[in-house]
Amino acid sequence: MVYQWYPGHMSKAKRQMEEDLKVIDAIVEILDARIPLSSKNPDIDVLGKNKYRVLILNKCDLADPVRTSYFKKYYEEKGFFVNTCDSRTAAGIKGSLDIITKACEEKIKRDRSRGIIGRPIRAMVAGIPNSGKSTFINSIAGKACAKTGNKPGVTKGRQWIRLNRQVELLDTPGILWPKFEDQKIGMNIAFIGSINDDILYPEELCYYLLGILKERYPGAIKNRYFKDDLPVPEDINEIIKSIAIARGALMAGGEPDIIKASKLIIDDFRASRLGKITLE
Repeated sequence: MVYQWYPGHMSKAKRQMEEDLKVIDAIVEILDARIPLSSKNPDIDVLGKNKYRVLILNKCDLADPVRTSYFKKYYEEKGFFVNTCDSRTAAGIKGSLDIITKACEEKIKRDRSRGIIGRPIRAMVAGIPNSGKSTFINSIAGKACAKTGNKPGVTKGRQWIRLNRQVELLDTPGILWPKFEDQKIGMNIAFIGSINDDILYPEELCYYLLGILKERYPGAIKNRYFKDDLPVPEDINEIIKSIAIARGALMAGGEPDIIKASKLIIDDFRASRLGKITLE
C-alpha cells in the first residue's frame, strides 16, 4: 500500500506560509519525538532557508528518552536550535520560549544597533498534522489560544498569539508534502495520526509496527499482551492472531478479526500503553 495524503487545503496553507514568511523572523517546527525524522517536513527547510530555525521535539513523554537525547544532539549538530517538551503537561515549555529567544539573538542585537527597541520576535509555528502544534502554543501561552484535537486538520487558518513583549507566534495549519520518497515515512506518519485513518490499511501498519517492536522493544509486546509466562510467537501473523483471541477481537464463527486487532494494537501505541517507543 502506498501511503499518501495531501488534501487541497494543504497546498493553500503552503502558499499562505510563503506569504507569511515575509514578516517572520524564525520558524518553530514541531516534531513528534516518536518519529523525529519522518515528522520533519522537507518543504519547511526550503521555505525557511533564510530564517532562524527552532525544532521542538514534542510528545517526548511518549518517546524513548535515549533516542530523544540522540536526536536532540543530531539536530543541534546540523545547526538547529532544539528543545524537548511535553506540551500536554507543559514539561520543558519554558525552555522552548528561551530557545526561541536564543535563536533570534542576532536579530535582537541588530535591532538594538539600529535603535529599534521593543520590536517583538515573530515566529511561525509549523509542523505536520497532529504533531501537537496547537497544544504547544496553548501551553507556552498559558491559555487556550488555539484549537486542539487528536485528528489531523483541526487548525484551519492562521492566528497570531502574543506571548509577551518579546515574542509573537503565528499558528499555521499542519501540512505534509506532496510525495513521500520512502514509504516508511508515510507509515510512520500514519502511526501518529497525521494521515486520516479512513484511508489506511491497519493490518499492514500493524505488521510493520510489530516488526519494529520485535527488533527494538521486544519487552513491549511481552508485557502488554503475553503475561503469565505465555511465550510470544515468532511469526508476526501469529502474534496478531493471539492478541485478537486474547482481547476478544473475533469474527462470526470465532475466527480472529485481524483488522480489529490491528487497530487495537495501533491505538495502544498511540496511547503509549506499549511504553515509551521511538520508531526511528
